[in-house]
Amino acid sequence: MTGGRSLAGSDASLLSRLVRRILIELYRWKGWRIEGEHPGVPKFVITGAPHTSNWDFVFFIGATHRLGILPSFMGKHTLFKWPMTRFMQDMGGISVDRSKRGSNYVDQVAQAFEASDELALVMAPEGSRSSSGEWRSGFWHIARAAGVPIVPAWVNHETMRGGIGAPIWPSEDLAADLAKFAEFYLSKMPDCLRFRRLAEEAERMKRDG
Repeated sequence: MTGGRSLAGSDASLLSRLVRRILIELYRWKGWRIEGEHPGVPKFVITGAPHTSNWDFVFFIGATHRLGILPSFMGKHTLFKWPMTRFMQDMGGISVDRSKRGSNYVDQVAQAFEASDELALVMAPEGSRSSSGEWRSGFWHIARAAGVPIVPAWVNHETMRGGIGAPIWPSEDLAADLAKFAEFYLSKMPDCLRFRRLAEEAERMKRDG
């Protein structure tokens, strides 16, 4: 597992600086308005939801730039082979190898957190744009293993607004934590069916114990 770094200055490759600049200009061109501020902690997981558009990536690159956050992401280890190694690392990629027997991607990413002074890992807990609103729990397990908080981030493409909330420290109760996230997201997008389903899923998990 190799932990990359987000673009932070002139030491980054010309290609990665160019790509990042283009993405930031696209963000500005789209005219999103952002709420919130830097969470004030050096290491955290960012949950980006709802994941409904290819523009989500552009939004989070631009929004994190505005907030002074250098975002990172997980990527399959094969994507980090030459000639893409430098580019992927410059863009904030963290190489995860799931091919080895007994490998645990949660432990690999937790090690990347431990080895870094600052790390903001962006994850889409819904997994794909076609999600019905159910969240995968990998983000929660990573945050617990790394001992870092989770920062909820949202984007509404209809209103062109988005932002981030206050850090939420994961407890030992996944259902209770999912309920907290559902409450936050519904406060920002009360008509979003995905977030209603998330609240229902958290309630079901509580009932089932």
